[in-house]
Amino acid sequence: MIQPLNDRVLIKMVEAEETTKSGIILSSGSQEKPQIAEVVEIGPGGIDENGKKVEMQVKKGDKVITSKYSGTEVKYEGMEYIIVRQNDILAIVK
Repeated sequence: MIQPLNDRVLIKMVEAEETTKSGIILSSGSQEKPQIAEVVEIGPGGIDENGKKVEMQVKKGDKVITSKYSGTEVKYEGMEYIIVRQNDILAIVK
């Protein structure tokens, strides 16, 4: 298991749609990188540069939207994950 530190979040990208709404099947090369991910693990929070405590605003299982090219990609036990800072998460999908 990967346990993020400080205000980092371990996410797993949600699969991209392979068919458009009109029924056109996309090849893998034409699919955009998905920006919606599922939170797998969260760090405990931390202290920011001003000495204030950073509270975690996301929890395991949340669906989130991330910055397109943020984070560090990690492969662990055959699965691909991304570790991002909490401020790289733009929104929670409800």
